[in-house]
Amino acid sequence: MKKVLLTGFDPFGKDKVNPALELVKKMANEVIQDVELTTISLPVVFGEAITKLVSSIEKIKPDLILSVGQAAGRMVVSIERIGLNMDDSDFSDNAGNKPRDELIATNGPAAYFTTIDVRKTFKEIKKAGIPVKISNSAGTYVCNNLIYGALHYLVSNNLKTIKYGFIHIPYLPSQVAKKLKPFPSMPLDFVEKAVRIAIKVNI
Repeated sequence: MKKVLLTGFDPFGKDKVNPALELVKKMANEVIQDVELTTISLPVVFGEAITKLVSSIEKIKPDLILSVGQAAGRMVVSIERIGLNMDDSDFSDNAGNKPRDELIATNGPAAYFTTIDVRKTFKEIKKAGIPVKISNSAGTYVCNNLIYGALHYLVSNNLKTIKYGFIHIPYLPSQVAKKLKPFPSMPLDFVEKAVRIAIKVNI
């Protein structure tokens, strides 16, 4: 039985809903064959998301960590390949932080690659008929902060056997219906199917 830690995020900005949070809430009570699944929600706060994730890693000792985050304007499921050593935001996180040109780890490398099989995950999700792409930029907001921070922690603590991946997802249709201008969206069932495939490919 493989241990999988699935993480989402709290709502942030002007959005009262976060599809990543809705996903982990939905999957919390569901069964995946040969998987012991734990789901948590992380704060949309620079640094605090990493702290909470690290606490869960130390408690659960997962084989795979898969983080999911909302990306407004993305049209498809986006499998992130890289986390950059940079915090740089045009708008505040949920604690009012708005870093500019700040390194996440002063002595860390410029970037880390995520450690799931990005290409195979992409192929299997695409084969299932779900719009998907490989992304080479997760931005420099809290999602990227989490990607880099998680990988830096795993490398620094010689926990390289734990795989880490991150998937960005579009808005839900219900979110877009309440907005003044159209945005791309994707039903939660599609997102869940993509995440289940990503888990299956990487355990």
